Amino acid sequence: MKLDMTVHLWREGNQFVARAMPLDVMSSGPTAQAARDAVDEAVRCFVKTAQDAGTLDAILEECGYTNQNGDWTSPDWIGVERHALAV
Repeated sequence: MKLDMTVHLWREGNQFVARAMPLDVMSSGPTAQAARDAVDEAVRCFVKTAQDAGTLDAILEECGYTNQNGDWTSPDWIGVERHALAV
């Protein structure tokens, strides 16, 4: 199965954080590449757990994925924006 996702990557102190969207699965590492590798492994574990529970299709559909011949495609991202709000 092929699973399409967008990964957001940022730095927090001396760690890099990667977030797989739209699944909202996150992981981190000491380098950007280590964070990417870690989030890929976290997604694999997430998918396996959901498959074992019989809930993977429902979760992916709820996240906005569409299934095309066994491959799951994530929603199209319009953009990633940084906002500041005075509260």
